[in-house]
Amino acid sequence: MLSIVKKELHQFFNSLAGYITIILFLLLNGLYLFVLKDSNIFDFGYATLDKFFELSPWIFIFLIPALAMRSFSDEYKTGTFEILQTRPVTRWQIVLGKYFAVVSVIMIALFPTVLYVYTIHSLSAAGGIDSGGITGSYIGLVFLAAVFASVSMWCSSLTSNAVIAFLVAAFTCIIVYFGFNAISKLPGFSGSADYYIEMLGIDFHYRSISRGVVDTRDLIYFLSIIFLFLFATQKNLTKNSSQRQ
Repeated sequence: MLSIVKKELHQFFNSLAGYITIILFLLLNGLYLFVLKDSNIFDFGYATLDKFFELSPWIFIFLIPALAMRSFSDEYKTGTFEILQTRPVTRWQIVLGKYFAVVSVIMIALFPTVLYVYTIHSLSAAGGIDSGGITGSYIGLVFLAAVFASVSMWCSSLTSNAVIAFLVAAFTCIIVYFGFNAISKLPGFSGSADYYIEMLGIDFHYRSISRGVVDTRDLIYFLSIIFLFLFATQKNLTKNSSQRQ
């Protein structure tokens, strides 16, 4: 599995894909936090990174599918999927190797944003920030990125067309993030099942962790969603393997 992680990381950073992902993520957040008039922290007047944690999920919805869309699609298209199966690795190791490679690139992109925390802390008139809330928000953002990566991997395993994989992944990420929240607000569910429907969505658990309280129920939820999509990806590989034999 480690060899697959190294192979995928080498492919990411041997081309512009990995670098463009990191640069775009930092550039968009930097412009939003420090340049644009209606959103920069200088006009906001408070030592907080709430704007960053509000914007990042939107960027991840499109950036992570773009990063993972070729994971299996290109393997199918170029015929290297058959070659990959001849290696002494299981399908689970293939899935996890590619998955951890995508997550590693996302973590590398997130690491420089620690400078935002230092900047906010330095600009704070009172000399302090809500460290608990920021830590919780970062944990939530890491799990959110991990879920989007698993969703994108699953979508990539469905088709040999990378563009279709990207579009389906971006749409699915939007649904699992905002869909249940939107459904819970329908008049028919108001005052009855709305809370439980909202709990099924990622947004509910992301906001819960972002308050600074890491609840085991939120962690179990994220890990369950990740496992569900990775399991579905593994099943798709088995199905494709039998069809190509």
